[in-house]
Amino acid sequence: MKRAIITGVTGPLGIALAKYLAEIGILITAVVRPGSKRNADVPISDKIHTVECDFAALSSLAGRLSQEYDVFFHLGWNTASREITKDPYAQALNILHTLEAVQLAHQLGCKVFVGAGSQAEYGRVEGLLAVDTPANPEESYGISKYAAGKLSRQLCETFGIRHCWCRILSIYGPFDRETTGIMYCITSLLKGQKPVLTKAEQMWDYIYSVDCAKALCMIAEKGKHGVAYPVGSGQARPLREYFECIRDCINPSLPLGIGDKQYQDGQTMHLCADITVLTKDTGFMPEYSFEAGIKETIEYTRKKVQ
Repeated sequence: MKRAIITGVTGPLGIALAKYLAEIGILITAVVRPGSKRNADVPISDKIHTVECDFAALSSLAGRLSQEYDVFFHLGWNTASREITKDPYAQALNILHTLEAVQLAHQLGCKVFVGAGSQAEYGRVEGLLAVDTPANPEESYGISKYAAGKLSRQLCETFGIRHCWCRILSIYGPFDRETTGIMYCITSLLKGQKPVLTKAEQMWDYIYSVDCAKALCMIAEKGKHGVAYPVGSGQARPLREYFECIRDCINPSLPLGIGDKQYQDGQTMHLCADITVLTKDTGFMPEYSFEAGIKETIEYTRKKVQ
């Protein structure tokens, strides 16, 4: 891989991926939304070139980009609000945009298409999430991710492009949204506030954004066509332990509001990836412990809060 194109580059995973690829000498075209405030978060590097383009106009990029590419990383997805993730019409557009991304990948000469799916494609599962775990998505977001993965694979086969789909579990890291459980807990504690939390009994698998970025890069290099890889750390811990780790890194004397609110209806209580096949095919193994990754995330958030 010498040249790659990335959509969804302003999210925590996209930023980590662009930074990592640039560090190993890959030339990157980062597709950003016109006028987005988050465009300023794209890493600054002579290896990274940004181009503004709305998802609905991806097809127009073929005429604006003269060089050919090796890999297309499609991370872009419209999830501006929780309401949108539940809207079948909005999510159906994401499927169309994914297919347009494959069309663009073909026009740009890409040999590999790596798409960002989600653990939501599985639905609620009590055991490990493996390559052969049946998908049974329940909400519009998971259903559309599943459909996007299946349909983009078909289109890639038409064009002779190797297709790899990544069913990503819970990511944490710098540049994440403040509404996620991890970032909410960090921000509250840095402000000296007690976070309002559930009993946090869920067994959960968190993967640091840097590790996830490396996983996608290794999948692009060595992943097998047509495989939907679950991507996580491969380790689950009680959610309570993660919150306690965050608190202890900031100030061990601060209170945690564990049990102060009820679980949501239909709360998933177990989430963990079986990364055996991912490791076998690509060699990927997470490098960051949660403790190491969360310290970097806290320092990033501390600068924003101050």
